[in-house]
Amino acid sequence: MAHYNPPIRDMQFVLHEVLDVDTALGEMPAHGEVNRELIDQVLEEAGKFCSEVVFPLNRPADEQGCRHEGDGVVRAPDGFADAYRQYCEAGWPTLTCDPDFGGQGLPHVIGMAMQEMLNSASQAWTMYPGLSHGAYECLRAHGTDELRQLYLPKLVSGQWTGTMCLTEPHCGTDLGLLRTRAEPQDDGSYLVTGNKIFISAGEHDMAENIVHLVLARLPDAPSGTRGISLFVVPKFLPDANGNPGQRNGVVCARIEEKMGIHANATCVMNYDGATGWLVGEANRGLNAMFVMMNAARIGVGLQSLGLMEVAYQNAAAYARERLQMRSLSGPKAPDKPADPIIVHPDVRRMLLTQRAWIEGSRAFASWLALQADIADSHEDESVREQAEEMLALLTPVVKAFLTDNGFAATSMAMQVYGGHGFIREWGAEQYVRDARINMIYEGTNGIQALDLLGRKVMQDGGAKLRKFGALVRELVETEGTRDEMAEFIDPLADLAGKVEKFSMEIGMKAMQNPDEVGAASVDYLRVIGHLVLGYFWARMARVALDKKDSGDRFYEAKLAVARFYFARLMPETAALMRSARSGADNLMAMDAELF
Repeated sequence: MAHYNPPIRDMQFVLHEVLDVDTALGEMPAHGEVNRELIDQVLEEAGKFCSEVVFPLNRPADEQGCRHEGDGVVRAPDGFADAYRQYCEAGWPTLTCDPDFGGQGLPHVIGMAMQEMLNSASQAWTMYPGLSHGAYECLRAHGTDELRQLYLPKLVSGQWTGTMCLTEPHCGTDLGLLRTRAEPQDDGSYLVTGNKIFISAGEHDMAENIVHLVLARLPDAPSGTRGISLFVVPKFLPDANGNPGQRNGVVCARIEEKMGIHANATCVMNYDGATGWLVGEANRGLNAMFVMMNAARIGVGLQSLGLMEVAYQNAAAYARERLQMRSLSGPKAPDKPADPIIVHPDVRRMLLTQRAWIEGSRAFASWLALQADIADSHEDESVREQAEEMLALLTPVVKAFLTDNGFAATSMAMQVYGGHGFIREWGAEQYVRDARINMIYEGTNGIQALDLLGRKVMQDGGAKLRKFGALVRELVETEGTRDEMAEFIDPLADLAGKVEKFSMEIGMKAMQNPDEVGAASVDYLRVIGHLVLGYFWARMARVALDKKDSGDRFYEAKLAVARFYFARLMPETAALMRSARSGADNLMAMDAELF
């Protein structure tokens, strides 16, 4: 039977001992009253809700799935609506939202921890309220005062949920091809007509209204992405009192049959003269939607982090109990007919790999959430700008690196179970199925890699990357003289130096042949991911070394995993750089007809 124990201790370690968020938040007037006691209280209560209310629904909901009952009616699995009601009654949707619209105004770094635990409990359930926060952020940034006053309080409270409607049957990432159209009306509204696919939580029975943010074209719009506008299109049109009124012309035609996340209604949505209102400027809808898309990309990284954690917990428990063969170095459980499989080196390799990805990713994602808080709330403009640059640079990394590792890690967790992992009753196979989608949506990981290298690094000549490199150099200079830190600092410093040369080399080759960017980008993103995780693993190792004589075995484990990461996982970067340097010719030389 699967279980989930919220990793509160590790979250506290990252937030308080590594990142010192209490001090960082204290520099922001909006969060000056947030202290360790409050953070820990939120973590504990969030952990209880996730493990006690949401997690028990995960497997039965996956088996039951969603039901499309005709006429656009979709039923979520049993128990989902009641769990969502409890979620809203406890105030969880309001956690990080603006108090002006009914939010609690707590920092993003706390919300991130909540999101991780929710995704461990059930990624499919979490996706129903998950995009609502992105819709809230988008409307808060680009909506008119009238739209904000009408929609934001309902999104913040959780009364209404949100969606993001981009993809159409003939176009995925290339939104310049979209055909959905919007006809202006005399009253300032628009009639939206078209079809959207792959719309997560596009229809369900968990909230009283659903707010669709829809990309569409105006009649006189230019072609391509410069002719896309954004519209808010509710399922029910708000009446004079702001309550759900007449049903709008939007309906779920069917729900997709998917490999995973069976308990989330991924919908084909038909808009047939549905009434909507313009969000932001005409023909600049992508600019507005990117607020939501970037939040979603970070959220997808957290989905994989949550799945890695719960999959690891169950695989580790199984490995401690499952008896199979004897240790190569002699029996470790002589009183039993065989040793537990955790004594075998390859099982430990898989478990340590999962744990290294999880704990490094948690530190990375928490730091990135803190950058979001700084960008929103710090009084110093230069500090805000630095944080915004780090968010821009590393959002594609947190999305792609974490989700690539998430699929690999959940697959390793299943492998630890052996044949039992392939059987539904143990739960491991669901985590693999659910994790696979995270590499695809909100921009495939190949697109994230192109964005990182082509836009975030090359477009500004590597300026943002050098600013992150400065953080790495500061750590290297501070800790490099300490002998006990050499096993962590030396490989980090070596990689940082190689990344600078590697980036310049790709940039020079791309000037001669633009395909060099696409040929190198996936390997390049993975190298940057290791640079980032190496930086945070070195910081965690420093704290653990300071506490190694405390008697708390938590720090002993942290050092063991840090040593494993630097010795076993970071060396992957050598092969990645060699692969990227092989160039575009071996990819592009063969004629397309020969494939």
